[in-house]
Amino acid sequence: MDRQLEEALTHGADPLHLALVFGIDEKTASRYADSARQLLQADLEADSGYQPRYGRKG
Repeated sequence: MDRQLEEALTHGADPLHLALVFGIDEKTASRYADSARQLLQADLEADSGYQPRYGRKG
């Protein structure tokens, strides 16, 4: 499981790529790609200091 997620994080969150490399079905590959996208987005937001309006206090 970690290998698939690591692959998605380093080579892009492309479900087709994951399915081909690991021989997994498209639903599983899509879940890994979605997870990778969420992690990448969280990293971008943390690096930029971005906070959504609904998450800020004050």
